[in-house]
Amino acid sequence: MSSATGSDDEDLGSPAPLPSAPSPTPSLPAFLRAMETISSDLDTTTLLDQLVLAACDLVGARYGALLVFGADGRLARFVTHGVDRRQESRIGSPPTGCGLLGLNGHPSGALRMDDLTQHPRFSGFPPHHPVLRTLIFAPIRVRGTEFGSLYLSEKADGAPFTAADQAQVQALAQVAGFVVENAHAYGLSERRRRWLEMFGELNDALQPPLVLGTALRRVASAVRIASGALAAAVVQVPEQGLVSVAAQSGDESVLSAVTSEMERTVRMVVASGEVLETTLADEVSALVAPLRAHLAVPGVLVIAHEASRRPDYVEERDLLATFADHVALSLDRTQALQDREEMAVVADRDRIARELHDVVIQRLFATGLHLQSARTAATDPDLRARIEQVVVEVDQTIRDIRGTIFSLQKRPQDSLRAEVREVVREFVPRLGFAPSVQLTGRVDQGLGAQVQPVFLAVLREALTNVARHARAGSVWIDVRVVDAQVQLRVTDNGSGVPEERRESGLRHARRRALLLGGDLDLWPNEPSGTVFVWSVPLPATD
Repeated sequence: MSSATGSDDEDLGSPAPLPSAPSPTPSLPAFLRAMETISSDLDTTTLLDQLVLAACDLVGARYGALLVFGADGRLARFVTHGVDRRQESRIGSPPTGCGLLGLNGHPSGALRMDDLTQHPRFSGFPPHHPVLRTLIFAPIRVRGTEFGSLYLSEKADGAPFTAADQAQVQALAQVAGFVVENAHAYGLSERRRRWLEMFGELNDALQPPLVLGTALRRVASAVRIASGALAAAVVQVPEQGLVSVAAQSGDESVLSAVTSEMERTVRMVVASGEVLETTLADEVSALVAPLRAHLAVPGVLVIAHEASRRPDYVEERDLLATFADHVALSLDRTQALQDREEMAVVADRDRIARELHDVVIQRLFATGLHLQSARTAATDPDLRARIEQVVVEVDQTIRDIRGTIFSLQKRPQDSLRAEVREVVREFVPRLGFAPSVQLTGRVDQGLGAQVQPVFLAVLREALTNVARHARAGSVWIDVRVVDAQVQLRVTDNGSGVPEERRESGLRHARRRALLLGGDLDLWPNEPSGTVFVWSVPLPATD
């Protein structure tokens, strides 16, 4: 069936007047069988396949095709009968809805042609396409809106289609409109049930005690299952700093464009509070919904589908937006409980710090003074030396306790050490072993709101690359916070980095480093593996 282009206002022919139902002829049992066939399944995909097959059987057509249009008016599905997959692949891409396959909206309903090659819209067939002559076209409307177009061609006995055939196809198309509407309503109710069911399970899974990072990972998994998406992610969008994927589920490669190409989109979603549709990559579309949280970091939910298999995004928007609002409330509750627990820990640490400072250090200081007096009174040189050594050790103990007091006074989430170890624990199941971690410098303090989220995102990206590509048996992580700079070094003993590679994750890590005034280096490890070094300067503090 040709996809040749043509003007919409060209003469489409003058079809014979059509009855509203098929005439009572010997073919009525066939029509009833066709109705039964298309009404037997509520799954939309199966229904469309059965509709084309039933229409071909009804009038004895060798070839059939059904074009289904999306909410944007573009071709969403193309179902065929009579052409096998090998021949379809030789023909090439599906039609775009032009030419004779763009007759949707024809005011007279069904259209019959004895020689379609004489129609003004016809301009030839694609290579390897069957040569067709006769044609019946019938639009399928759902609640007065154009849903799709049904095309039938070439009767098996070689005869032209009759007026009775035309009437039966139009009647079947009318019945199909009601059946499709019913299937859509059933599918929507099933999707709503699945979303509500998944949120109920998620609500139970987000009960305390629970840290926010675990909650985000459960949210990403739940929204992917509920939507049937290829992948889903929770993306945090801080007011200052870079967008980062806080949790994801499904095919990670699908979401590789989230933190770079989509940064403007996710910030727009957070600012507007509206669900937006966007494109992640070729043949992959996504919905982005705001998480309207008040206590947690601002963010969005992203679900990605294959463009050819995605659900109706007009309906899915409302479901995703409602789910995101429920999730935001749960995240706020989780954040509030976590903040309360952290405040209790901070209060307890303050109490311990005061006791160490007011009691323990004072007693040690007094002990040191007594020892210094005893050293002055001692006459034996060996005894004086031993007392001097004890005084030095007491002074060192006092300094260590003061350092402990300083650490106790820091909020738990500010500790880079704790955050790094949490990320490493997260990747142990994927790696199959526990990486070795070494931290040097001011790792018990944070890197600041601008650098620390980016640092952790890069650490996750580096470990993801090792887990997916390196086939390593060991990983060494070295974090250094010295001289107003933080450096991350991830070394593995895997297969190394190939000369020809796609730098999706590495490109994002390098971009993050450049935006913060740092750099990324990558070189081979000896005797095997890769050394990943990411370093950025720390912002000046008052």
